[in-house]
Amino acid sequence: MRIRIWGCRGSIPTPGSNTLRYGGNTTCIEIRTRKGQIIIVDAGTGVRHLGAFLYRETDSATIRFFFTHAHWDHQAGFPFFQPAYSPSSTITLCSGPHGQEFIRSCLTHQMEAPFFPVDFALLKANFIFRCERPHMEPGFCRLDGLEVSPVPLSHPNGGFGYKFIEEGRTFAFITDNELGYRHDGGLSRDQYAEFCRSADLLLHDAQYTEEEYKRTRGWGHSTYSDATDLAIAAGVKCLGLIHHDPERTDDDIDGQVEFCRERIQQSGSALECVAIAEGMLLEV
Repeated sequence: MRIRIWGCRGSIPTPGSNTLRYGGNTTCIEIRTRKGQIIIVDAGTGVRHLGAFLYRETDSATIRFFFTHAHWDHQAGFPFFQPAYSPSSTITLCSGPHGQEFIRSCLTHQMEAPFFPVDFALLKANFIFRCERPHMEPGFCRLDGLEVSPVPLSHPNGGFGYKFIEEGRTFAFITDNELGYRHDGGLSRDQYAEFCRSADLLLHDAQYTEEEYKRTRGWGHSTYSDATDLAIAAGVKCLGLIHHDPERTDDDIDGQVEFCRERIQQSGSALECVAIAEGMLLEV
């Protein structure tokens, strides 16, 4: 798998001189499988740039979306996703066990008047609002050699993280997940660790400092120290810190990574830790 980052900021886009290195667009992840499948996780503001890239790459695209949840920062870019306006594009909304119809209604609603000038019905792509999962457990699917399984998020209003496995290599994506507080439908730390067990790459929500978390507990996001401890416990090979707080500058994120690496070293773990940045390409 090749994983490219088009947006890694949390909560709201943050353009400006203090976010140039890590980026200010909200969550959007592109996955390319060895067989050439295009998988997109979330449609934050970064999906606009991805859409333009795909449109330049080919005039015909077959794309699958997996949405983690429907909060604004994870779907705000969809109305600007260029392939959605092309009749030669086919877009399947898989989106896990919380239902394709729910995601369809959310995407449709954000394009209704008076919120947006172009109605969803005017999009020209061939939309498929289902994900075929014959003989599979709920939420699990196998897509031409790529296995996808969901995990419930500990987050207000719920949602799902995902694990992608191809040829024995595992990528886990768990954003908007609060490890310090168990929301309705969420799992325990041990259960999240088991879901991520021995993953080659884990991208996990790491929005808050310990000091910030004293007032933001229950808001649905983790501290970067909690994310690091989870990755250590799960025996993950590489941890990518993601969903950076909108107040976090590039220099702040550098300091965050340094803190996490020291924590890893003190634990005796061989875990690699990086902060995720727009434009980053990760091979799994």
